[in-house]
Amino acid sequence: MGKRGELRIYLGAAPGVGKTYAMLGEARRRADRGTDVVVGLVETHGRRRTAELLDVLEVLPRREVAHRGVTLTELDVAAVLAREPQVVLIDELAHTNAPGSRNPKRWQDVEELLDAGITVLTTLNVQHLESLNDVVERITGSRQQETVPDEVVRKAGQVELVDITPEALRRRLAHGNVYASEKVDAAMANYFQPRNLTALRELALLWVADQVEVALQRHRADQRTTDVWETRERVVVALTGGLESETVLRRAARIAKRSGSAELFALHVLRGDGLAGATAAALAALRRLAEDVGASFHTVVGDDVPAALLDFARGVDATQLVIGTSRRSRFARAVDEGIGSRVVQDSGPIDVHMVTHGEAGRGLRLPRRFSAVPVTRRAVGWALGLALPLLATVLGVVGREIFALSTDVVLFFLATVVVALVGGLGPALLAALAGATLLNFFLTPPLHTLTIAERENVIMLVAMVLTAVLVALVVDRAARRAQQAAAAAAEAALLASFSRTVLTRPEPLPRLLDRVREAFGLTTVAILERRDDRWVISACSGPPDCGKPEQADVDVAVEPDVHLVGQGRALPAADRRLLEAVAGQALIALRNRQITDQAAEAQRRATPSSCAARCSPPSGTTCAPR
Repeated sequence: MGKRGELRIYLGAAPGVGKTYAMLGEARRRADRGTDVVVGLVETHGRRRTAELLDVLEVLPRREVAHRGVTLTELDVAAVLAREPQVVLIDELAHTNAPGSRNPKRWQDVEELLDAGITVLTTLNVQHLESLNDVVERITGSRQQETVPDEVVRKAGQVELVDITPEALRRRLAHGNVYASEKVDAAMANYFQPRNLTALRELALLWVADQVEVALQRHRADQRTTDVWETRERVVVALTGGLESETVLRRAARIAKRSGSAELFALHVLRGDGLAGATAAALAALRRLAEDVGASFHTVVGDDVPAALLDFARGVDATQLVIGTSRRSRFARAVDEGIGSRVVQDSGPIDVHMVTHGEAGRGLRLPRRFSAVPVTRRAVGWALGLALPLLATVLGVVGREIFALSTDVVLFFLATVVVALVGGLGPALLAALAGATLLNFFLTPPLHTLTIAERENVIMLVAMVLTAVLVALVVDRAARRAQQAAAAAAEAALLASFSRTVLTRPEPLPRLLDRVREAFGLTTVAILERRDDRWVISACSGPPDCGKPEQADVDVAVEPDVHLVGQGRALPAADRRLLEAVAGQALIALRNRQITDQAAEAQRRATPSSCAARCSPPSGTTCAPR
């Protein structure tokens, strides 16, 4: 297979900006340099200056297609392949070919020519990009039926933006350089309004800028470049999940806004060992706030927090990094300079902003602890916290002539460890304090007093308490990890069952909503779609008593106009996070059902017309489908 041809696209925000004129100008320059250039299909739309550029170029004849009594002209792909030029000009990439053509779409004709090694120059308006179709409809009020997949445009060797201000385009339109005079007034009053043209121009500029960014990142990856290139302002804000995080995030949003609407990334670093991190509820709140201020929320795993922050910042080519000032005390900062100092030292060309907040310098607060040890184990632990120290005391008193004090200490240590393993922190502290008191009173000289004569005995008692605390913390941590692992396994199993429902059921949406209602203990689960400024229930499990998102106990916005809602109870943060994942599967099922319904409707409508096309029976007879 020979070398694939190069695709060059002239992209415009609207008709009349000069895409075809720019394409013909490039063709003339290439022809003057000796390149074999032909015109496969160019639409002049009666524009005199555009037609003049065609005079010196070879124009291939078009293929004529008869359709419903009308003769249409289309690109003759076979003629272009037979001619084998170096470069061919093909206007209006998004055009839909007449029925019976070689390919349904003109962009497919272009792909065929590119595969044959022919370079193609073509034109395209931004409203014909598939990803922007719905956005353009909301802006202009009209939906474009002809679209081109974004991937086709992204694979182009060059995308050149043909730009013109809305005012200049409207002047060009008023002078009759775009449409015939009888169409000018209607065009300027509808599609070519200044606000529409301004929005379309911004869409085109942003789309091209994104493609330039993609090309730059690809080049950096190919060259394995890790240096920051300040081609665009990007702000990364580091969030700990603590009380100060909202203040820091809002401050970073203002910094990004003042930097010319810079891209904002909110980042939370998870410790790789799992020993530190924000709660799920705090992260969920930060994620919602990040969305509200226009930031994208990210989490990364890393034991070295400053290195993780800077690696992420360099990875997204950030120019600014925002972090909160340390919550650690002055004494703690004197011992260890902390994350902020290390980030500043290692940031290189990245500007670092240190944001002050109300929590600065107060030190790290211990979170409110709720034991993860089951209730039955804690009850047993409290009982053992009293019984085992008493048992150790009895053994020590009875065996005073046999056991030395060191043996008694070992027994009390063993009792404390056993209680910590069984009951957790509270029972362990009880066992340690009770054991220390009983050991001091009954077995440590002077006997039957709380006085401690030897310094070593004081150290021993303190060691017992510390041992109890440390062992209990390890036990509690292990119990928490076990609970989290069990919850994660349950969530994974639940998501897997939902996925199987979507993938294996011929009509999965009703069954999926039934399973969601059962799994989350809700009375009603429904999907609401906004149509013509009102909410419509597209699917429902349970009584349809929730017609608007604001009436629901649970509301998950899958898309701006599609919400998954539930009635019956408010869900905790962990369940809501799982429901958000399920909502994506429900959306897939909804879209699949809509596509199936549309295909069935199209087939139903096509059957009579295709029958009429195949046979024209005499009057009074019927035509049966073949």
